[in-house]
Amino acid sequence: MLAASLAISTAAAAPPAPAPALEWAQAQQRLQQVSDALQAADASVRNKQDLQDATALLRLPEITGEVRRMQFQKTLTLPLGSLAPVAEAFGIGSPLEFVERDWRTRPVVTAVLPLYTGGVIPAAQQAAAAATAQASAERDLQKQSLDVQLVQAYFGQQLAEQALAVRANVRDGLQRHLDDASKLEREGFATRAQRLQATVARDKAEREYQKALNDLSTLQAALSTLLRSGGQVRASSPLFVHRMAPGELDAFERAAQGRQPQIARLRALVEQAEQGVRVQQAKLKPQVYLFGQYDFRRRDELLNDPDWAFGIGLKYTFLSPSSRPAQISAARAQQEQAEAGLREAQNQVSLGVRKAWNELHSARQQYLLLASSISQSEENLRLQELAYREGQATSLDVIDARLSLGAAQVERAQAAYQYDVALAQLLEISGQMDRFDEFRRRADEVITHD
Repeated sequence: MLAASLAISTAAAAPPAPAPALEWAQAQQRLQQVSDALQAADASVRNKQDLQDATALLRLPEITGEVRRMQFQKTLTLPLGSLAPVAEAFGIGSPLEFVERDWRTRPVVTAVLPLYTGGVIPAAQQAAAAATAQASAERDLQKQSLDVQLVQAYFGQQLAEQALAVRANVRDGLQRHLDDASKLEREGFATRAQRLQATVARDKAEREYQKALNDLSTLQAALSTLLRSGGQVRASSPLFVHRMAPGELDAFERAAQGRQPQIARLRALVEQAEQGVRVQQAKLKPQVYLFGQYDFRRRDELLNDPDWAFGIGLKYTFLSPSSRPAQISAARAQQEQAEAGLREAQNQVSLGVRKAWNELHSARQQYLLLASSISQSEENLRLQELAYREGQATSLDVIDARLSLGAAQVERAQAAYQYDVALAQLLEISGQMDRFDEFRRRADEVITHD
């Protein structure tokens, strides 16, 4: 019984299992597997692809079978003409009248093969292909947007962990300083005011540490929710920065015009609008088709029904209540709208590339400048602590030096995070978000924490 109680106490005291660690590529792969938005986009692509495949058969004949079970009545009147006097001699009136009323079964198969549709079939096929391209572009757009959200959540957790480590280091450093100040006060080398200054600074550092702890918990929840992990996950790929620009601005601008999903989507809409004009124009043209018909129950066929028939037909609509010229004008207006939207998107994408590029460059500069600031702050803290012990510096000097170092370390981590997010936005706007891991692996500056 005692052994069982000890086992239970030991199990209860065991620390919780650490959260599973995911590298960036693993997190990205999981997001693609669990995202409902991506699944919906994939379903949309399959839908449009199936509709496109269906248009490939539009030039094949349409074969229909029809079976009618019907009751009918047929009346025939036959004038006897010059035979009327003879018929009257036999009591037969003129004209002769025959009435038939019966049930009949009419199974008929009809085939129609289009020869010329005025351009409707190729327009429908190209419009269906453009609709598939639109759905694919929308899926890529959704995927890239989710990847940017993942960058913000994933590296945001890394930033929060960096901030937590810095806040813990500042708090512990100020606690050591408080201990030194208390010791020096007891020995008569420091005043009570200096100890109180150290106490206030230590308490403030503790509050900032607790806030950083709560911020980390919030970002951990955001990442686990995004990945549908059912529990906390730990980001193991560190924040990173390139010391040199990751590429030329012109290269990103060219890539944006050729690969940006929003531009691809609008191009597909333009193509669909163009085919819509062709469809409306086709309504002003005749249609030519082959047809064939076969009766499978000839004994029930009516007098005016053929046993079989085939031939060629021509159909032309002379007057339509739908106002075909107005329909063409409306389709052209829709095409002009789509083309204008495409031009506007191209301009906005170029502007977006430059904006993301400038933000990337600014974040990289901030990171590199803060690296030297941290080195100087570390040396300043060392000198202030040494001077304080020798009575040549005040407690406030040590506190300021410690806080200055912590602030520079947090700012550097924030600059690295801003760099990573700006890089993701630059790759998204240029249609190259699939290269984010490639750029991440090429980074020559990373920030790790203990």
